Amino acid sequence: MKATNLLFIPALAVLTLSGCKSKKATPVQKETGAVEITVPFSSKEYRSDENAFRAKQTGKSPDLATAKKIAFQNARAEMASNINATVKRVTDQYTNQRTVGNTQEFENKFEELAREVVNMEMSNVKEIGEKIFKEPDGSFSYWIAIEADKKTVFDKIDSKISSDAKLKLDYDKQKFQQVFDAEMKKLAEEGR
Repeated sequence: MKATNLLFIPALAVLTLSGCKSKKATPVQKETGAVEITVPFSSKEYRSDENAFRAKQTGKSPDLATAKKIAFQNARAEMASNINATVKRVTDQYTNQRTVGNTQEFENKFEELAREVVNMEMSNVKEIGEKIFKEPDGSFSYWIAIEADKKTVFDKIDSKISSDAKLKLDYDKQKFQQVFDAEMKKLAEEGR
């Protein structure tokens, strides 16, 4: 009986130890059928930061040239929206921090000039990346990443304000630059 006990103890130890092995988690794919999709241009260098506004978009069409046009148009629209939103926040903060004669008139005129600048700047965006995919149905997916330099946008806004006699009266370039830079820093932290 003692020999049986001696064999039983090591066998029990082996079974116990093998039962304690950590189980590997099964990937979500196997459980749900979900597949992770990698979006082109998702890394940090393709997001807006303190120095540049950036946008990425896609276009899909049976024709490659059309897919590219759609992607570029979508990216420009996204960037214009981001620039407009940033300039709006800058304008609001700037007018709240300054004593401006007619605040509402200043804000309206300022935003109108900013829209003009954004429209002009959209023709000067720089392409920083492109990827083309041939879809199973034969169509093309075209991804594009674009960029607009913060300094160029600011300089154009500054130039427009400086050339408007009414706005120039209530304009402090250094203060505006400070608020603009702070908003760009926030944009970078948000990772848009």
